[in-house]
Amino acid sequence: MNESTKLAALPDYDPNNLLDSLIDKLSLKNDAALSRILEVAPPVISKIRHRRLPVGASLLIRMHEVSDLSIQELRALMGDRREKFRISDKQFKPKDGVEVEESLDTTTEA
Repeated sequence: MNESTKLAALPDYDPNNLLDSLIDKLSLKNDAALSRILEVAPPVISKIRHRRLPVGASLLIRMHEVSDLSIQELRALMGDRREKFRISDKQFKPKDGVEVEESLDTTTEA
């Protein structure tokens, strides 16, 4: 089970509260207006509401930028009360076995 699945299984997790709170704070009319101000496609908001998509880090940061609420406040609004976050070591491994030095080599032969 990955971290977003674990979060969705928490009894207090409610992304609708987060989205509704942002709509109220920003005096918006609906999810479409929220998607425009967050610069995401409307289906993203719908998928978050229906718990098919977690609120990712970049979206959380964008919510912080437009609302001036802290990341901690935003997380609390959606019921995310975890104290620690774990990042998979797979995110730091090179893809397809390519060495980091090879992928960073920008020299050209003259």
